[in-house]
Amino acid sequence: MMKKRIAVLISGSGTNLQALLDACARPDFPAEIALVLSNKADAFGLQRALRVGVKIAVVNHKEYPSREDFDAAMQEILLENSIDLVCLAGFMRLLSASFVEKWSGRMINIHPSLLPAFKGLDTHARALAAGVKFVGCTVHFVVPEMDAGPIITQAVVPVNFDDDVNSLRARVLDAEHVCYVNSLRWLAEGRLLVEGLSVKIKQVQQADNILFNPL
Repeated sequence: MMKKRIAVLISGSGTNLQALLDACARPDFPAEIALVLSNKADAFGLQRALRVGVKIAVVNHKEYPSREDFDAAMQEILLENSIDLVCLAGFMRLLSASFVEKWSGRMINIHPSLLPAFKGLDTHARALAAGVKFVGCTVHFVVPEMDAGPIITQAVVPVNFDDDVNSLRARVLDAEHVCYVNSLRWLAEGRLLVEGLSVKIKQVQQADNILFNPL
């Protein structure tokens, strides 16, 4: 089996990166992480990659005069490493439309809410303030508009009466890890069919958690 070469873009601790690293270490998984790229040299996720021998790269966005220049530097590194697919995992930079279009249908993101609700930052605090009873996470294809691409899968997580931001974040993270691994597997296997804003999973199998609900 020819595994797809994956680049994971990060800015921080890399908990979703770790879930992807663990999945890609399995012989039967259809993808391998060939590169972990960060815009921050002190991102702990880089250490996670080095521990298992995955190549890393740092592109400091502060060294570039524009978003387009920064994205062009990343694009060059991705091409040099023969990357097939890109996963954003806590990558805290908005991407230019030209960069996104180059990876159309080949770049996915994980967001800690049930999109389209609570786009952007501080999702857990905003959800608690809004008094919602369920939150969750979403894996979606990346488009130029922030947190707006076709949705691949979602997970539903209940809000407990005594939740704070930290406890809610921890439970949503558990769901994120499941959703991201599943989504990358489907994408690497060529099983995702995008029709407008709808994503269909071809050849659905009993083991596919298309909507992961840990209730």
